[in-house]
Amino acid sequence: MSEMQTTYFEDLAVGMRETTRNEVTKEKVAAFAEISGDHNPIHLDDAYAATTTFGACIAHGVFTASFVSAIIATRLPGPGSIYISQTLSFRAPVMVGATVETTIEVLELIERGRRVKLKCECRVDDKVVLTGEAEVKATAKPA
Repeated sequence: MSEMQTTYFEDLAVGMRETTRNEVTKEKVAAFAEISGDHNPIHLDDAYAATTTFGACIAHGVFTASFVSAIIATRLPGPGSIYISQTLSFRAPVMVGATVETTIEVLELIERGRRVKLKCECRVDDKVVLTGEAEVKATAKPA
């Protein structure tokens, strides 16, 4: 991801998008488990994960969703934006070793409260693994 940028509410437009790509590594998943306290062996134990439907370790769903948060916080709308709500639908597992492409798109601008509705989607290759919608409060352009 490139440098942080703030897109002020007044400069936002429906259809604006930002996309990032993030590799999911064992180390990142283990660090997320430590931070979150979610030590489910499906995420961390290769031998256990091999016995599951997935056949290997998968990333935490909320770990994948954190890529959405990162774009909102750093690019669209960027620093100063405040989360109001987020819906998430986990469509498919994200395997350790995958690269997740995350795209955020402005769906609606609501003047009152400088609120922005965003479409959120994560893909691995051509497969959608996460969808959702976020609502955030954007920063006002300085006077």
